[in-house]
Amino acid sequence: MFQTSSRLRVLGRAVGTIGALSLAALGATPAAPAASAASASADDPSAGVVLGRTAPVDGVEPGGTVQVPTSFTNTGTEALRKVWLTYTLSHGLAHPDRAELPSNCTYSTIAVGDGEPDRTEVICEFDQAVRPGVVYAPGKQLAFPVRGSALYEVVAVKAEIAGYPYPGDNFTPEVPGTAPAVELAERPDATPAPAGSAENSRWDVADVPVTAVNTADFRVTGARLRGGVGDTVPLTVGFTDAGPGWVQRRDRADAVRIVLRMPSGTTVTRADPYCRRTGSGKYLCGVDFPWVEEGYERSYTFRLRIDKAVPGAQGSIGLTGASRPFDTDTGNDEAGIRLDVTGAAGSSGGSTASSGAGTALPLVGAAAAAFALGAGAVLVVRRRMNGR
Repeated sequence: MFQTSSRLRVLGRAVGTIGALSLAALGATPAAPAASAASASADDPSAGVVLGRTAPVDGVEPGGTVQVPTSFTNTGTEALRKVWLTYTLSHGLAHPDRAELPSNCTYSTIAVGDGEPDRTEVICEFDQAVRPGVVYAPGKQLAFPVRGSALYEVVAVKAEIAGYPYPGDNFTPEVPGTAPAVELAERPDATPAPAGSAENSRWDVADVPVTAVNTADFRVTGARLRGGVGDTVPLTVGFTDAGPGWVQRRDRADAVRIVLRMPSGTTVTRADPYCRRTGSGKYLCGVDFPWVEEGYERSYTFRLRIDKAVPGAQGSIGLTGASRPFDTDTGNDEAGIRLDVTGAAGSSGGSTASSGAGTALPLVGAAAAAFALGAGAVLVVRRRMNGR
């Protein structure tokens, strides 16, 4: 966990990460900037900068690049001598190679903490006069590589006039580009923001959603248990994001919810801490955070007491909650929890591992009714499991 000041700086600099709240909602403010390089005071109400509107970018391909057209207006009354543009990239986007990055730009990595995937920040410094009432844009827009894990991404763009936005302790050292420097160019064809319209005299931020053509395969693993009446047996079932995409929803819904129904004739004597009971033998489970990275795995462990033999007893595990349009393979969204009671008439017998880590079984009969559950909040435990 980072110190509060560092955390607020990240929030101030990286507003717009998918699922994150705005600065206003968090009650946070950016760390105090360095001395102003503008000809007007940063606290002067006559100073200000306003970003132009940028439409969401859809249909980008993993392995390709994405450009986020950026422009701004000096809404103050005096010319500025310097402007900085900062691009904070979510997990599925990367900084350009040094050979492609202009020499007046740098990149670094943000270690956000709390288990959230690292992000990338690119800062470009423009040391030139910026006239009031005129729209400016970089003469060449940056192209950001799209990683194989990209799905629902965001580029948080920030224009700043109050001084260089130095990284905090949770940033890696800045690396400058080696390509020719890029300059700002006037855009006479664009409509400038009205004078005095800046909400903040020092900076402005805007989120640009970027959607990649990609999928993420959410899957569950069931179990097969074996024991006699009166025995207490362990149960382990699991969830995996098999990728290739990572998922953090723009609707801020939980990354995934999982519903479990225990086999008839059993009693849960110990439940997984990420699960809560919603009915007789029924549990709703979540994951560590409101996002899941590609390759993420989570096991749920219970202990079940076998109270009586019920022929064909079978429970279930399945995905529930918000829709998953990114998951096109729905055949592994449900699996069974099979219980064989030894010594009972009709038992199939045979041999398994009692931990039940293995085969996914299809749902049958009333097991599908478990998927009507989903009300209430998932217990959130702020820690990683399985070494993640």
